Amino acid sequence: MEALLYDKLEGRKVRCALCSHRCVIAEGRRGICSVRENRGGILNTLVYGRLIARHIDPIEKKPLFHFLPGSLSYSIATVGCNFRCRFCQNADIAQMPADSGGAIIGEQASAAEIVAAAEEGGCRSISYTYTEPTVFFEFALETATLARARGIRNVFVTNGYMTREALEMIGPWLDAANVDLKAFTPKYYRELCGAKLEHVQETLRNMKSMGVFVEVTTLIVPGLNDNPDELKALAAFLVDDLGPDTPWHISRFHPTYRLTDRPPTPVQTLRKAREIGLAAGLRYVYTGNVPGDTGENTFCPGCGELLIERRGFRVQKLRLEDGCCGKCGMRIDGVWE
Repeated sequence: MEALLYDKLEGRKVRCALCSHRCVIAEGRRGICSVRENRGGILNTLVYGRLIARHIDPIEKKPLFHFLPGSLSYSIATVGCNFRCRFCQNADIAQMPADSGGAIIGEQASAAEIVAAAEEGGCRSISYTYTEPTVFFEFALETATLARARGIRNVFVTNGYMTREALEMIGPWLDAANVDLKAFTPKYYRELCGAKLEHVQETLRNMKSMGVFVEVTTLIVPGLNDNPDELKALAAFLVDDLGPDTPWHISRFHPTYRLTDRPPTPVQTLRKAREIGLAAGLRYVYTGNVPGDTGENTFCPGCGELLIERRGFRVQKLRLEDGCCGKCGMRIDGVWE
């Protein structure tokens, strides 16, 4: 299938405008994502409707804590990614084409089938997740359009590397996103992800300005992005550029893929990072991958009342009244209806 968002160049080359790599791709070659190929001067998507994963998940697994808490989300993915993160948590599917000689597998599905399955499963949203949804943009866009017509919300779980053009195309149908802000130094992005920090920052600002509800996740890797000064700078960016109501998820690293020489993140490091975020002015900072930690819960920033009690991906208690604290009446930012 012919891809969206590209320009034809001389010599049958093309320039992809889907993500911020803006790959120039020669005839017969693929872009960095390994799932978009130049065939005779026409850029083709190789993963349209070829799903490698489809599951019903709690929305908290994305993680989204301020978007329809306790609801279910129909979650889909194809293979492929436009990052090369050494710590990739889903490398078996995200890095499959890059690591396996261009191999692309998956069961064919239509957008209409996905929307119908979401309805049948009682899901209030569809999440484009597990791998990078930008690389299966065409299928995500068609599915999102049909889902919205059926009253189903749409969620991107993303590295935030799509172009402004891509975001403007899908933005009208995108309700929420969890964006990985993996670190706050150009060196980390360059050496561990093969990308540039400033493009992710730009996407976050653009999403916010377009009215997409945004939550942010940072995986804390010991010795690489856990410096307190870096975390303070990251938190300050969230407060200043996205607003103090932006939920920030700080997740625990476990050795995997090509980054196995680091230990799991100490729980105390996560708690310290949470303190840094709160001290910077963020109202909602959560610790992830530590089930049972109090950092999973939502507290009223006005009076300190426990509003949403969680354990893992389950909501245990919900004490919001029309999106407000039941004790002091303070409005809690989120999508609650």
